[in-house]
Amino acid sequence: MERSKEPDLALLASILEEHAVVYALIGGVALQVHQREPRTTLDIDVAVSKRDDIPRRALESAGFRETGRHAHSDNWVGPQGTPVQFTDDPALAEAVSRAVEVQVSDRAIKVIGAADLLHEKIRAGRDPARRRSKRLQDLADAQSLLEQDSGLEQQLTPEEKALLESLPD
Repeated sequence: MERSKEPDLALLASILEEHAVVYALIGGVALQVHQREPRTTLDIDVAVSKRDDIPRRALESAGFRETGRHAHSDNWVGPQGTPVQFTDDPALAEAVSRAVEVQVSDRAIKVIGAADLLHEKIRAGRDPARRRSKRLQDLADAQSLLEQDSGLEQQLTPEEKALLESLPD
């Protein structure tokens, strides 16, 4: 885990736990948790069941600052400057409910499970609304997860397998 995000991540997890928010870290931070190879990411992506559950006042009191709201996301910046994006994307609801707890430093945090992360990375890699570079990174992330844990391949649908097999060597 990149050390620069740890203070904001620890504070964020503490606030979410204190307010009993159902959440799971997704994206690059989740990838950092589930794989051995380093993966750089600029932000902390958090999936929540409902954005109404985000403890806005507690976040603001702790030094977080809201920077924008969009159709399925709320953007914030942590006290140490780390961007934080909350999403209530309905496609992540099941994955959030199955989040696993992991230790990062001295703090337990909830992270999307490896199989759910794999499916999410493939879904993001197929999304034509995303920039091509982001889609390619998501598919590379999915491939990296498979290379680390070959048992995850059993979780793939035939369409997901075909997509990953179509990638150049």
